[in-house]
Amino acid sequence: SGARELADRLGLDPRAVHVSREGQAEYGFDHHPVRDGDAFEFGSVLLTARYTPGHTPEHLSYLIAEKERPQAPWGIFTGDSLFAGSAGRPDLLGGRQTDELARRLFYTLRDFYLRQDDGLMVFPCHGAGSACGADIGDRPMSTIGFERRFNPFLQYDDLDEFTDFVRQSAPPEPAYYQRLKKENANGPEILGGLPPAPGLPPHRFQAEIKRDAAVLVDTREMLAFGGGHIAGAVNIGAREELASWAGQMLDHDRPILLVLERETMLPWVLRQLLRVGFRRYAGYLAGGMKAWENAGLPLKKATQMTVHELKERPPEMQVLDVRSPSEFASGRIPGARHFYVADMRDAHDGIDGLDKHRPVAAYCGSGYRASIAASLLQRLGFEDVRNVPGSWQAWTNSKYPVEK
Repeated sequence: SGARELADRLGLDPRAVHVSREGQAEYGFDHHPVRDGDAFEFGSVLLTARYTPGHTPEHLSYLIAEKERPQAPWGIFTGDSLFAGSAGRPDLLGGRQTDELARRLFYTLRDFYLRQDDGLMVFPCHGAGSACGADIGDRPMSTIGFERRFNPFLQYDDLDEFTDFVRQSAPPEPAYYQRLKKENANGPEILGGLPPAPGLPPHRFQAEIKRDAAVLVDTREMLAFGGGHIAGAVNIGAREELASWAGQMLDHDRPILLVLERETMLPWVLRQLLRVGFRRYAGYLAGGMKAWENAGLPLKKATQMTVHELKERPPEMQVLDVRSPSEFASGRIPGARHFYVADMRDAHDGIDGLDKHRPVAAYCGSGYRASIAASLLQRLGFEDVRNVPGSWQAWTNSKYPVEK
């Protein structure tokens, strides 16, 4: 996604950007086409493009070999076609293309990967937690032999059975994928640097909030957010997950107002948000929440509730599991209702089955997504919202009962 920006900063011809032209791919910018079999030398290393469709129609992987032994590759950069313990999902371009891409993925796995030597080292593009595949392993590399034995996507000989498995195992689709796919194909705007985000003193920041033209995002960690934040803020903490969850939860058509842990974090936060296409900012709170507090401006709190308190909760407490459907199905806190946090971006009046006037505690895997959910529940008008730090990890590590 940043290839055109990099070429511009290096003063290169725009056609220095190399992209796959397989699968009838088209682009809205100058480029150098890459096709199956094209080879590239890097010192003593030779990379050879191989057409591996399925995740997308144009997908390429790259065999790695020594230049003197081009017919004996020792590794492969698999991109989003083959992961450790998984494979690239074929459903991100929309329903009508899913069956065709699943068919292509089936033959990519059978007719290309399963014909490779067991010793070929596999270097995938994504690891655990990525939504590009189902239940991706946390190993940064693998081998064809290991995947041949243990990867569930490589165990099918029947196309229909494989397609059913792919559809059932796919994690929820991130809301921003199709938008970014089109934007990357057209060519993202070249900025020449990070997008501007002016620092606003507290009263000007408050005036921007009241205009209601921008979305307010608090990037502090959950305990700081819980201790005191600006009403209406969405809490998406400044961790590695920031980019994906901002892309998932925020309205791309609205500018962003930022609250930061420290002003020195602004470049890092802007870079993360740029990765999912956010370029417009109404500003950030200069001086942070300390300046807001010193200006005497109002604060909102989000109560933090330990798993020990949650276990001894009163009968009127509503427990909301905001993890993905597969996580919920694998085990949950007894009595919890399920509502995936990403679906809250479209909730306007509340959550079916939850009473706004009764206390509600939100939990996820560790508390990060639960804090997003808690902030959104507050915006929806829930009167008493609790976030559970540690969440499912803390619950299971405490040996508390689990419901399935």
